[in-house]
Amino acid sequence: METKYTSTALKQLKALPRDAAKRIMAKIAQYAGDPDNQANNVTRLKGSVFLRLRVGDYRVVFDKSGIILTVIKIGHRRDVYR
Repeated sequence: METKYTSTALKQLKALPRDAAKRIMAKIAQYAGDPDNQANNVTRLKGSVFLRLRVGDYRVVFDKSGIILTVIKIGHRRDVYR
């Protein structure tokens, strides 16, 4: 699966601590490679077409359409849904 990042997501990723950013990127790549492997960490957001991936205290909001995974937002769980 091809992964694309929005400019907002890239800014948010650069603002995170380096170790957290590496973990998040690894989980995104792992999900893109085998979605069934991370199925227990992914849920659909209520009232939205987006999905969220849980990575520790961080959340990745993304859209999966066909073979393209578009990362919309990345942030701490207390802030990402606002």
